[in-house]
Amino acid sequence: MKKILSLLFVMTMMTAQFVIADVKLKPHVLASQQSGQYKKILNDTREALKSAGFDIAGEYVPYENTTIIIVTNDALKKNAAASKNGGYGAVQRVAVTKAGNEVQVVYTNPVYMANVYRMKGDLVAISAQLEKALGKIRDFGAEGLTAEDLREYHYKWLMPYFDEPYDLAVFSSHKDAVAAVESGLKKGLGGTSKVYRVDIPGKDEVVFGVALTDECSGDEYIMKRIDFAKVKSATHLPYEILVSGKKVLSLQAEFRIALSFPDLSMMGSNSFASIMCAPGEIEDALSAVVTKK
Repeated sequence: MKKILSLLFVMTMMTAQFVIADVKLKPHVLASQQSGQYKKILNDTREALKSAGFDIAGEYVPYENTTIIIVTNDALKKNAAASKNGGYGAVQRVAVTKAGNEVQVVYTNPVYMANVYRMKGDLVAISAQLEKALGKIRDFGAEGLTAEDLREYHYKWLMPYFDEPYDLAVFSSHKDAVAAVESGLKKGLGGTSKVYRVDIPGKDEVVFGVALTDECSGDEYIMKRIDFAKVKSATHLPYEILVSGKKVLSLQAEFRIALSFPDLSMMGSNSFASIMCAPGEIEDALSAVVTKK
């Protein structure tokens, strides 16, 4: 009897794993949409995040009626420390956007991001924390991809993968690399500025959030063309620069944009073709931050 029960338990666990593996994940979560004062809902969102145990690493207003709140906590940073180039997943992004007569609160899907960034932990607990703090109406932003697909994600044939970043620069030490990024962002090189900085504990890794403002690399320019759906995906922003050891890296634009907009069409209006100039300009902007004079 014990053997039968043990066998049933194993079969149940295996079935559960297959079900989890087959779940279709989407990049964004719509927490709420309501009429009300934008500033009040924004402040309520901040307070709810703090009460739920999140630290606010920074805020970004890329254009009118949109504020992105970047949050982190010990669990996110611990998971980042355990994962190769895990700094990208050390934060989650929460956007409060006034769209027409309603205010939308949206956050990045932690489980989606954990898989697309190939992290060791699945961030299910972080997802539950955000849902408890902010609510959840539905996931959106794609037809959906399985965890397995996300870990090998790229937009199309010949497009870059997660492990094919821009190699922006190499310095003689981690300290010098971090200082160079700080300096470049402070000077606004390449039309950039710093939104946040999060240091990953126990390893030489720092992730910076970067605002982009120049024409074709600019956040507003890009989002006006591709964030056209009724529910907004401002949680795409901001871009990141990762200092890992002595290296300064950033995800290639074709990968970084596509992970937030995986269902965006290649051609036509409001497509990748409408921002064809952006990838090269984004690489130039980020490279300018650490260009050695």
